This record gives sequence, C-alpha cells and structure tokens, in this order.
Amino acid sequence: MGVNPNIWREWARTLYHWGLQDLAATFLESAGPLTLLGAQAVYLTQPLASLAFPNDRLEALAAMLEDTVQTRAFATFLREGTQP
Repeated sequence: MGVNPNIWREWARTLYHWGLQDLAATFLESAGPLTLLGAQAVYLTQPLASLAFPNDRLEALAAMLEDTVQTRAFATFLREGTQP
C-alpha cells in the first residue's frame, strides 16, 4: 500500500489537536521492531476497532507500522510539519 498523504494529514491533525505529535513521533522513532507487533495488534483488533474507525484508516495504520521506511517518514512528517 502506498502512502496516502491525506490520511497522514488527518492523523497529524488529530495528534496536534491532542498535543501528542511529539510523543507519537518519539514512539515511532524508538519503537523499532515493536512497530511490527503494533501492526499485528491493529490487524487483530480490526473487527472491533472498525466499529469506531474506518477500515481504510486501520489498514493504512497497519501498513505504515509494518514498513520501517513509512514509519520513519511519518515520524519525520510529524516533527517537521507545521500544525495542519
């Protein structure tokens, strides 16, 4: 799955709203292989989580967490981006 900049902006907007952008970026940068476990957790909880979140967002989150390059790029996006 390719990067969807609209989804990243949506996630960033939510994280900025709650003041969690730095915490999220730090977690993504330092979690290393744990992000793969996070992706598996997203897949595992998707049937229940889809009641609260759209499936395409959950799939995008899991795909981002599975891909180290995307994970680092999103962390950089959070750190370097201005508030959306």
